[in-house]
Amino acid sequence: MKKIVFSILAAATIVACSRNAITGRNQLKLLPESQLQSMATQQYQEFLSSNKVVSSSSNRDAEMVNRVGKRISDAVTKYFASKGLSKNLEGYNWEYHLVDNKEANAWCMPGGKIVVYTGLLPYTQNEAALAVVLGHEVSHAVLQHGNERMSQMLGAELVGAGLQVAVAQKPQETQNAFYTAFGLGSQVGVLLPYARKHEYEADHYGLIWAAMAGYNPQEAIPLWERMAAAAQNSSSPPEFLSDHPVETSRIQKIKGWMPEALGYYKPIGR
Repeated sequence: MKKIVFSILAAATIVACSRNAITGRNQLKLLPESQLQSMATQQYQEFLSSNKVVSSSSNRDAEMVNRVGKRISDAVTKYFASKGLSKNLEGYNWEYHLVDNKEANAWCMPGGKIVVYTGLLPYTQNEAALAVVLGHEVSHAVLQHGNERMSQMLGAELVGAGLQVAVAQKPQETQNAFYTAFGLGSQVGVLLPYARKHEYEADHYGLIWAAMAGYNPQEAIPLWERMAAAAQNSSSPPEFLSDHPVETSRIQKIKGWMPEALGYYKPIGR
């Protein structure tokens, strides 16, 4: 009997694996992206209503987040269109908000729901570094890393059922899995680290989005050096680092991708 069940689950897993059209890597995705986007819209509005959102009409930092976020999302849209993959962004309705929170963090939900915490800005220090961070977080969303993580967390419960059934049968567990998978770990006390392959993909394509948006991708190197210094000099490193490990190998990989990213770079206004 166990062999039969295992065979069924294994077969379902194979069926649920698909090749990512951007990275070329096979991914386990048990969840329809449209349902994740619907869930993201609800959770995003709940998050904004229960947190202090900084107005972009009266605050320069909030206006900067909105401006940089729009340029990044325009770059992503243009990149996907150049690859004939515009359908992969169906349902995306981009939103960008700065939230008054001392944590150094940022995240992007499915469908392009972006939040930056004010506590991150002392580390980014300039628009280009902020663009690198937003490019990184947007990459996690458009490359469907969260779908992979949530699929792994809910696993066999979703085989043959889908997200709607999981939400109906175990709503709190599903909501917690959503929060954890998409970087809102402080809501449930646990933040599931992205896999190293996810981090490297987000670093790689985040540089490209930032460059296409008109920001110098070379700002990624001093940004991560600042993050690394903060982690070493504090008993409470930035929240952003809790699922974004900083190490020499990461910076070296970024340097390796830099020539490609610079090939997309055209400074704003030129």
